[in-house]
Amino acid sequence: MVLRTQKVRLYPNKTMQKGLDDLCDYRRYCWNAGLALWNDMYEEALILDDKRLRPNEYKVRNELVSNKADWQYRFSARCLQLAISDLNKAWKNFFDKAQVDWGKPRFKSKKATRQGFKTDRAKIIKGKLRLDKPHRIKNWYDIRMSGAKLLTGELKVVS
Repeated sequence: MVLRTQKVRLYPNKTMQKGLDDLCDYRRYCWNAGLALWNDMYEEALILDDKRLRPNEYKVRNELVSNKADWQYRFSARCLQLAISDLNKAWKNFFDKAQVDWGKPRFKSKKATRQGFKTDRAKIIKGKLRLDKPHRIKNWYDIRMSGAKLLTGELKVVS
């Protein structure tokens, strides 16, 4: 099986632009909350000198899911899960001595020029990108795009 990366241009309407911006903000929130929790759990494990208390992807994710605020239920749970999964990969790369130029994971800024989110539930239907419909949103549309060679089908990860 051949995995291909395709770069496409999206043409969202105003409703979808707001939805995409909200998803980017939510992913950044999940990353920052996960990183803060990860740092706290790691410091606690070092202070108590107990390796069983060290954080991992599942402990951090379960803690964030159990402490979800009401407003977070408007967004896809996959956004939170993929953000924590990427945070776990960042920590593994930081501790990998073979990658000397890999830095410690940092908090994401709202002012950064590159904002993004990931989903693994996206589909291409009739040449348009379909994302998960958030709860309590009435107007949710497929996003027109150009540059894709695939007209219908499943996608692995969309970022």
